[in-house]
Amino acid sequence: MRLSIAVRALCAFTARTGDLDLRFTPAPSATQGVQGHQQVQRKRQAASLSYQAEVPLQGHWQDLEVRGRADGYEPATHTLEEIKTTRGDAHQIKGNQRALHWAQARIYGHLLCQRDGLQEITLALVYVHITTGKEQVLKETHSAQALQDFFAQQCQRFVDWARQEAQHRQARDAALKDLAFPLGNFRAGQRQLSAAVYRQARADAPGQCLLAQAPTGIGKTMGTIFPMLKACPDAALDKVFFLTAKGTGHALALQAMAQVNTALQQSQQPTMRVLTLLARDKRCEHPDKACHPDACPLAQGFYDRLPAARAELIAQPQAWDCATLRSTALAHQICPYYLGQEMARWSDVIVGDYNYFYDSSAMLYALTESEGWKVGLLVDEAHNLVDRARAMYSAPLAQSLLQAARQASEGRVKRSLDQLHTAWNALNRSLTQPYTLLGEAPQDWLKALATCTTRIAEAQDDAPLPGNHPVLEFYLATLQFTQLAEQFGEHALLDAQLHPAFRGKARSTISLRNVIPAHHLQARHAAVQASVLFSGTLTPARYYRDLLGLPAHTQWLDVPAPFRAAQLQVHTVGHISTRFHDRTASAPRIAQLMAQQWQQRPGNYLCFFSSFAYLEQVAQCVRQQHPDLPLCQQQPQMDDAARAQFLAHFQPDGHLLGFAVLGGVFAEGVDLPGSRLVGAFVATLGLPQFNPVNEALCQRLQQRFGQRLGHDYSYLYPGLRKVVQAAGRVIRTEHDEGVLYLIDDRYTQPQVQALLPTWWHHQAHKDSC
Repeated sequence: MRLSIAVRALCAFTARTGDLDLRFTPAPSATQGVQGHQQVQRKRQAASLSYQAEVPLQGHWQDLEVRGRADGYEPATHTLEEIKTTRGDAHQIKGNQRALHWAQARIYGHLLCQRDGLQEITLALVYVHITTGKEQVLKETHSAQALQDFFAQQCQRFVDWARQEAQHRQARDAALKDLAFPLGNFRAGQRQLSAAVYRQARADAPGQCLLAQAPTGIGKTMGTIFPMLKACPDAALDKVFFLTAKGTGHALALQAMAQVNTALQQSQQPTMRVLTLLARDKRCEHPDKACHPDACPLAQGFYDRLPAARAELIAQPQAWDCATLRSTALAHQICPYYLGQEMARWSDVIVGDYNYFYDSSAMLYALTESEGWKVGLLVDEAHNLVDRARAMYSAPLAQSLLQAARQASEGRVKRSLDQLHTAWNALNRSLTQPYTLLGEAPQDWLKALATCTTRIAEAQDDAPLPGNHPVLEFYLATLQFTQLAEQFGEHALLDAQLHPAFRGKARSTISLRNVIPAHHLQARHAAVQASVLFSGTLTPARYYRDLLGLPAHTQWLDVPAPFRAAQLQVHTVGHISTRFHDRTASAPRIAQLMAQQWQQRPGNYLCFFSSFAYLEQVAQCVRQQHPDLPLCQQQPQMDDAARAQFLAHFQPDGHLLGFAVLGGVFAEGVDLPGSRLVGAFVATLGLPQFNPVNEALCQRLQQRFGQRLGHDYSYLYPGLRKVVQAAGRVIRTEHDEGVLYLIDDRYTQPQVQALLPTWWHHQAHKDSC
């Protein structure tokens, strides 16, 4: 049995000890790390023609292969360099973190001595500050024998675990080869979807991609998870990532994996290790404490206690869900959130939010790259990814944050913040409109911002601030802004928005807004063996290909709906306009339309509007004209309990009009089968609001994709996507029957109807209101 591991992964397993200490985060981004390495390497190569960068090395200990790339090597002096980028003073780095860095350097040193037959070598840790470029170099000289002994010691600590993991992998793949479909028979359309996923996952070349539109009711979750798992043995997949936009997607994925594991248990086969990743704020046991040993008891001795917790979870390979991770972590007195992060290395299937793979600092993407994993990527409800990715790569910087930081600072930090305040006010005086599109950031403002970032970072070295400190909050916001500013291009906008004057002085927000996420996401899709993006609404396919950076060879699949047209009566109400200036006149007519449908068929209905204001206008008309109709309204900022209470009103055979906002929490991911919902009214085309920000976005898309397509990418396609999602609440199973009213004259336009599901048969509703 051949075992293989990267140097970084070996040291992460064997050489980490002591506390969890995140006082000096965020660490430099992956891009900044690469730039820091290249900066040092170029400097060395300019000084010496013999200097070698990115030196590939490998070696063996028993049946374990260890591989990696040393950052740099100077043969003339036999000096091997391990380069680390940092934001602060390298002398402030904790001893356990520095020990990990030395361990990596020593492993590389052994591999180089072994390759070149050296008797002795000098190892150098090079810490380079990402802002100033200043280097701090620490050196050690070791004999080849000492490094060989160290190498053997580390390998001995890992090899038994590696053999156990290899045995699990063999047993897992054998079980998956024999795995039958857990639900007995495929549903209509489900086999077609599964076959397409399986073909993509088993393709020879990496970076395969499938864009699959599949309707509600065919079982998309199992229809994608099962074939990806079946492909694991032949495609040599290490992991399957199942990414979701919302918590409801998590639940469906975990339910599907529970069914897979039940089927494996029944056939006496080993089960899959399924890890659930949640946001830190939902996992943190001490949200009032910072992540370092002086503040949080679960950070103390984290890496000393981690091996026992890790071994306990491996010994009971059930679903590593929130409850399991929490109980195990607390039993060993370590942090549940970071235990979950550690277990990603040893899981088979990981269920998490989009940001764990797509964000600029995404953990799963970083591990995929550093560990060389072959990954099958499943992206649920992928129509959400455009907006989510835009948010990930956008950064607003509000002057109010600066003001709060100024009031909470002192010394050199306070002086730098005051200088930025002066530059910001000068910028505000140059703004003549509430919204201004900027070609680039003003240089005086940008220079002052960079000075602030440096001063705060220096202060952090001396006296780290707690996580909720206004200066630290401003610092983190500036880091996100400056990181994105380094990549600014035609895929983004830079703008300034003036706010009402405060004490006689205007304040503003400077925003970097991502418009085309493709620039950032292409590398993510190229990093996996196969990615499958699926949803009930992915029309038109080109929109998602263009904006999400999908490969040119992306395959398209449109699974036919299993529903009959007779199951859903679609009424196009073309005599009512829901445009902004027509809403007051339309409200009583919509209320009358709802009352007429209620008289024909009492039951539970959802009614969707473009805004809370429009919702309230129609609600008032219903209460005044038809006080006998039971009404329940979505409220702004509803918490989980309030949302659950709203949905609880929709009982089987109930009688209710539920008013909600299109694109909100009740327009997607809500399952009300049978008589819990018999119809829906959509009183809007769903188009994004016409405002300066959306117009600037539209103009940028028109520059890239042309006038007509840019407009549709900005307004029409996002709007109709929300309409189709909301309408999908009505027919959930092959036995459901219901009614849908599309209220707006634009629904009669052929270009609009072409973007709606083909199984809908539209009936023009006669004006009787």
